[in-house]
Amino acid sequence: MAEQKLRTEKILSRILIWLPSLVIILFYIQNALDKLINHDQTGKIVESSIVMITAGIFILIGIALFLYNKTILIGTAMLVLYMTFIVLIHMYKGKPSEIVMLILMATIFASYIRKPQLFHQKTEK
Repeated sequence: MAEQKLRTEKILSRILIWLPSLVIILFYIQNALDKLINHDQTGKIVESSIVMITAGIFILIGIALFLYNKTILIGTAMLVLYMTFIVLIHMYKGKPSEIVMLILMATIFASYIRKPQLFHQKTEK
């Protein structure tokens, strides 16, 4: 009985650890596919199709690295770098940038939940 309870807690813990990452990944996948499929969007600061396709590929690579535990820090850095530029663009155009900032912070938070030891400073004794 205790073994089954421990197994259930372990599964529940794993689900709760991955849940924020999966929710954020859904946003990034939709964003990347939109940039790849509708690469000739108008009304953007940079209206080049090449830039849109490159941004879509950059996001997909960031997602793949974010999902893999050994490269989570690189993937997080790529996604945060992309979202930082999006925040700056939103601020430049006068659009609301609060939601974009929350997505940026949620990306870092999801990475921290999955691998907190990456964010702790190691001290030498």
